[in-house]
Amino acid sequence: MAVILLLEDDKTLNKGIRIALEKDRHTVVSAYSFFEGVESYTKQSFDLFLLDINLPDGSGLMFCKKIRETVSRPVIFLTANDTEQDMLEGFKAGCDDYIAKPFSVEVLRQKVQAVLRRLDRQEPEAQKFHYKALEVDFDRMAVTKDGSGCKLTATEYKLLEYLILNKGKVLTRTMLLERVWDIDGNYIDENTLSVHVRRLRQKLEDDPKNPEYIITVFGIGYTFGA
Repeated sequence: MAVILLLEDDKTLNKGIRIALEKDRHTVVSAYSFFEGVESYTKQSFDLFLLDINLPDGSGLMFCKKIRETVSRPVIFLTANDTEQDMLEGFKAGCDDYIAKPFSVEVLRQKVQAVLRRLDRQEPEAQKFHYKALEVDFDRMAVTKDGSGCKLTATEYKLLEYLILNKGKVLTRTMLLERVWDIDGNYIDENTLSVHVRRLRQKLEDDPKNPEYIITVFGIGYTFGA
């Protein structure tokens, strides 16, 4: 069973969601403001975050970006903002799913279960990752290829890790810059990303001009693997 942080300022809805999820034997910690959410987050670890986007003292988007600095646990947004642009902003902030208000609590329960099932399937692979000749030990932050260690800088490792954790997804250049460098809103030259990708390829690829690990998706960004 999961430990869930529920950040929702509507007290009636918050209570209804908490009661429904507790029937599934989850532990639910309720917070009603951005400040309360941060306070709860600093006190304990959570397996899943349910975040309202519009809060009286901030936003779920801000909260999601904050927790993504340190954890990769799943996030589901709860919001009345259901336009395509709003949803894109949510996914760019790092959410795993999105549910528009008003919604059925039963639908939310099923979304929670689906996300947690995906998490359970990923857990055995979370500590070590193997792909072709590459191995990454996430606990030790160690990268080896064909059994030999690869010396990466902290930023190179962070970039590689983020690509691997999102294997199968196309990550835009903007997303990568925001996740790896621009968390605090500081301006970073886009050329910085190209330089780090080139250096990673030189260290990891047999033929950097024909990469098999860090693949360019022209006009968009990068993806990991085939």
